[in-house]
Amino acid sequence: MNEPVVTGGIRLPAVHLILSDAGCEALIAEYGRVQTLDAARALLAELRAMLLAAREGGDLAAAAPAPDTGIPSLLAMLAARLREQNTSPLRPVFNLTGTVLHTNLGRALLPDAAVQAVVDAMRWPMNLEWDIDTGKRGDRDNLIEELLLELTGAEAATIVNNNAAAVLLMLNTVALGKEVIVSRGELVEIGGAFRIPDVMTRAGAVLREVGATNRTHLKDYDEAAGAQTALMMKVHTSNYAITGFTKSIELDELAPLARKHNIPLAVDLGSGTLVDLEQYGLPHETTVRETIEGGADLVTFSGDKLLGGPQCGIIVGRKDLIAQIKKNPLKRALRVGKLTLAALEPVLALYRAPDLLPERLTTLKLLTRPAADMRAQAQAILPQLQAALGAGYVVTDEAMMSQIGSGALPVDQLHSHGLVVRPAAAGRISNALGVLEQRLRALPLPVIGRVAQDALWLDLRCLQDHQQQRFIDQLPLLAA
Repeated sequence: MNEPVVTGGIRLPAVHLILSDAGCEALIAEYGRVQTLDAARALLAELRAMLLAAREGGDLAAAAPAPDTGIPSLLAMLAARLREQNTSPLRPVFNLTGTVLHTNLGRALLPDAAVQAVVDAMRWPMNLEWDIDTGKRGDRDNLIEELLLELTGAEAATIVNNNAAAVLLMLNTVALGKEVIVSRGELVEIGGAFRIPDVMTRAGAVLREVGATNRTHLKDYDEAAGAQTALMMKVHTSNYAITGFTKSIELDELAPLARKHNIPLAVDLGSGTLVDLEQYGLPHETTVRETIEGGADLVTFSGDKLLGGPQCGIIVGRKDLIAQIKKNPLKRALRVGKLTLAALEPVLALYRAPDLLPERLTTLKLLTRPAADMRAQAQAILPQLQAALGAGYVVTDEAMMSQIGSGALPVDQLHSHGLVVRPAAAGRISNALGVLEQRLRALPLPVIGRVAQDALWLDLRCLQDHQQQRFIDQLPLLAA
């Protein structure tokens, strides 16, 4: 073991010689001796296999230059291997897709108050289920329930890990083994091919479809209601729209019918908002308070979409129904931890000052960002991006349209501005754009844009001012 290993005429040093070299001390200090040793053994095994394969390849393989197997070169390869295997697969990126609430990029960005609250929660024990006033065990939902009731007008609230879980838990509690009436036009499929009918089946509820895909009437609900009906349910179709010859029943019509039959009425808002977005110049979206005041007994919605908080599912509504939901054993399986609650509470608190929301809530700040600001940003970045890309591409600054979110008001668009990159040479569009997109994704802080209309579009709506210089600083790497 102490002698170098000879493979195909090339001597590979023994692993202990690599680890005992002075140049390896920094690697051991950073990554630990065990991990460094394992990586060194794996590196030598790969080199050994490569050299043996080259020897067996004959003259053609012999013509290839032999790898440098000196200890300095091996240490460089070892350092690169250790860096790669210790790089987290979850990385920050520049979201220049034009979709603000991008599901695949983590949806809402948290405001500074929420970020600091999460940091504190990670560093300190917290009174997650401990009532400081009484010195006894408490309920973690109590940490945010008062705020939610204030903002929504509901009687009670509870939190789970996402909105699909909220719907699952609600159905399993209120409608286990019984029918839930839903319009065929509201049987939506959300991201990842999860569908409302599938969630209902897993929840143990029986789906009772009424109406047609494009038209549902009040009488359809009325005729379907019976002894086996546990719930009437409306699902907000936030991720698609049906136009043309259509009809759907609004909450103010359905609520009296549900009360007539003594059947609870639930509304899945999906991307729930707590304020009227029209006051900020955005498209109208029904608020949770409007839904409660409209007669809904239970409302479910997401925390990480229009609300602008962490991923979670929120259920608000009648006190007796929420109490049943909280007693369901599934609630423990779906509950959130201290980090989610730590992030959610300060976000909800921001809504107490709706006039200050565009300044303090990151999601709303991005959604209401003036196109003129993005135009100025594009003009500042353009020369540097053009210089980095060289003569093979042409960069222009252009007006474009942003999307609020793939599952949150996807058909509503916002006037935006950004950079558009096109290949300089005709006939090389597809390959040139593919290569450029890959180069942008390979940057230390990956840049994610979108390819459309024979161009790469970099929408600057989500490039915040404090991120701009970091974006610019890595552009020269594109020329490498």
